[in-house]
Amino acid sequence: MEQRHLGRTGLRVSRIGLGTLTWGRDTDEHDAADQLKAFWEAGGTLVDTADVYGGGDAEYLLGQLVERLVPRRDLVIATKAGSVPDPDRRFDSSRGHLLTALDASLERLGTDYVDLWQVHAFDPGTPLEETLQALDIAVSSGRARYAGVSNFCGWQLAKAATWQLAAPGVRTRLASTQMEYSLLKRGVEREVLPAALDLGVGLLPSSPLGRGVLTGKYRTATPVDSRGASEQMAPFVEPYLDEAARLIVDAVATAADGLAATPLEVALAWVRDRPGVVAPIVGARNAQQLTAALSVEALSLPDEICQALDDVSAPVHRYPDQDWSTL
Repeated sequence: MEQRHLGRTGLRVSRIGLGTLTWGRDTDEHDAADQLKAFWEAGGTLVDTADVYGGGDAEYLLGQLVERLVPRRDLVIATKAGSVPDPDRRFDSSRGHLLTALDASLERLGTDYVDLWQVHAFDPGTPLEETLQALDIAVSSGRARYAGVSNFCGWQLAKAATWQLAAPGVRTRLASTQMEYSLLKRGVEREVLPAALDLGVGLLPSSPLGRGVLTGKYRTATPVDSRGASEQMAPFVEPYLDEAARLIVDAVATAADGLAATPLEVALAWVRDRPGVVAPIVGARNAQQLTAALSVEALSLPDEICQALDDVSAPVHRYPDQDWSTL
């Protein structure tokens, strides 16, 4: 699998990442092991998790599999901290909480360091410089090799990345930002992506298949074994089942027919090769699903197909997001 630099750093990662959101919850140890082995054998390196996935079970499960199945040195392990199970405060990015959470993650993962440590979301209740200082401490102490953020809007990312660049050699530059991005969710193109490109921050798209909808599985009905049929996950999928989404999914299916590919491959190839994107994070229920996603490595979309998909899924950009010269 092709490797790409993560932002303006020396860290290289596979251009498809393996997500572990369902590990320890819907994905058991056997299926997780099959996924990790298939991913590694395909040349994949970037494995993304978080301290709250499965209540910590995803990290623990990954830690049990590393070395036993795949050498630690062959993986780029990324995790996150900052989400908390508190209805009154969804995010806690205070220095104390983040560093305590990192130590707990390292223990569950069974490793001395993570390759990429990310702040899970912006916390308005904590001064940003305090949050970023936790990243500096994590990197300077060797507990994390690189640092990034997740779910920061445009001004939040720009402020954080600029703050870190203001003291080179003292503060660690942001390597990445993880955001939802797909043909069904292109909001990051307004401000997040321009900020990331300008500041040398690599984009790691989550839900690159539109929460599974872009595979085409929901075109006629909701499969009984899908997320959309799950009581827990149905609200996660439902916003992507409207008429606007249907038109985009139909266009993806038409492109797939013309390329002798699958809708999954077309949708994933589109987002993988967007400017600023480093590695879409793909989550799968089993190794069979993951292998289908990894087959995208052999596909590059023709320019005319990319343009057609751009047109049918184009978000509305108006003042002040649009280039003033075009107004």
